[in-house]
Amino acid sequence: MYLYAMQTALEHLSKDDLLKAISSRDEKIEYLESQLAMYRRMQFGQKRERFEGDPNQGVLPFDAEPAEKEQQQEEIKEKIEYTRTRPSHKGRAKLPEHLPVQEIEIRPEGDLSDMVCIGKEITEELECEPAKFYIKRYIRYKYAAKSGEGVKIGELPERVIDKGIPGAGLLAMILTDKYMDHLPLYRQKQRFARDNIRIPSSTIEGWTKEALIKLQPLYEQLVFDTKSKGYLQVDETPIKVLDKDKKGAAHQGYYWVYHCPLDKTVLFDYSPTRGGSAPLPMLGSFRGYLQTDGYAVYQQHGKKKEITHLACWAHARREFERALDNDRARAGKAMLMIQKLYAVERQAREESLDPGATKALRLEKSLPVINELGEWIFKEIKSTLPKSQIGKAMAYAYARWDGLSAYLYDGNLHIDNNLVENAIRPVAIGRKNYLFAGSHEAAQRSAMIYSFFAICKKHDVNPFQWLKYTLENIMTINHKKLKDLYPQNYKNNLQESNL
Repeated sequence: MYLYAMQTALEHLSKDDLLKAISSRDEKIEYLESQLAMYRRMQFGQKRERFEGDPNQGVLPFDAEPAEKEQQQEEIKEKIEYTRTRPSHKGRAKLPEHLPVQEIEIRPEGDLSDMVCIGKEITEELECEPAKFYIKRYIRYKYAAKSGEGVKIGELPERVIDKGIPGAGLLAMILTDKYMDHLPLYRQKQRFARDNIRIPSSTIEGWTKEALIKLQPLYEQLVFDTKSKGYLQVDETPIKVLDKDKKGAAHQGYYWVYHCPLDKTVLFDYSPTRGGSAPLPMLGSFRGYLQTDGYAVYQQHGKKKEITHLACWAHARREFERALDNDRARAGKAMLMIQKLYAVERQAREESLDPGATKALRLEKSLPVINELGEWIFKEIKSTLPKSQIGKAMAYAYARWDGLSAYLYDGNLHIDNNLVENAIRPVAIGRKNYLFAGSHEAAQRSAMIYSFFAICKKHDVNPFQWLKYTLENIMTINHKKLKDLYPQNYKNNLQESNL
């Protein structure tokens, strides 16, 4: 009867619907087979040979195709040309050696004519002056030919905001104070007022917008480069955005953050939603290693054949830590095993092992621990209440076991997703100060500067100095050398010039 009903249903399907049904069935079968294989690995242990190499998975780091690079350069060139024409206390701390020194000589009071100087004592203190505002006045001289034909005038340097008041240094200070040091614009306005500089709030907001727009070509280059990475860690964080259709209401938007541990680059991308469509612009054509938490959207991308999905041991450990009050014995045992995995990572860092040696060390010491923990969870989960905290912790690891083991494939891969979570922290601090973004467009512009400031932090680059230099040069730089303005490249070029 069932087979007859199935046959009758299939007869009424069109050819396209039938192909879709068959394709859906095949995908489900493939997924169920992979799940069955994972559970078998948990029960009987994983083989070392499984992690020795996958011919379908490229070698890190990946790179973009030459044709894609050429197309991207043309797009960046057009963007730059457009923006050019657009209106636009354990002891005393050692004092830094690079700072200028102001010497103040102090001699004893009274008559010193019958005395001889036998030495001196030096006392140093670190001092500062508040930000100094000044006017930069360009005086352009005009010259006329004696013959009466033609007039010449000194050429005005490229300015960040055409016919605008602020210089690159002032704009860099405003953006650094807001996005790096979390000082809202209204507080900066108050600081200007203390120096008797009266600037309307709307003017400061306009300066901020125009300065961020100038960074767009560099940001689009970063987007292109990030898509070509072979290893990304991804996470998302909420940001409130004012809803223009509802006065006083705020929309819940999200920053999706992509971190590449290989070259320490970070990309923030804004989306109004946390749904499956949000990461498609970045992950739609991604191939390589993708490391995330357990959010379902990432699981969908992780099922693609061209992606190896890595889970996060820090999240798995966090679940067992929550279960300590529920079942201290079993939660503690799991945490001790996870601690052994992190001990191997610490050894690799302390010995400065290269990726090949790191992988060998993991296969020697971490793989047996993973097998032991997997077999133990497979056995214990059968006698654990699913809704208990220890049951949830085991289920979390159980459902992601292949992803938790996947970091063994390559010594470049990380055991957890902590680095991308660290990159998100400035946003969490910032939103407590300025509370929301003014619009979806403003949130995306903020994503640009968050990206570059996060890279500055990872490469130990002074964000103010980098931003001032970039704003001064981005409008005139050759589009083929645009990547020279990346914070890490700016730092390298600066060091080379000082040699």
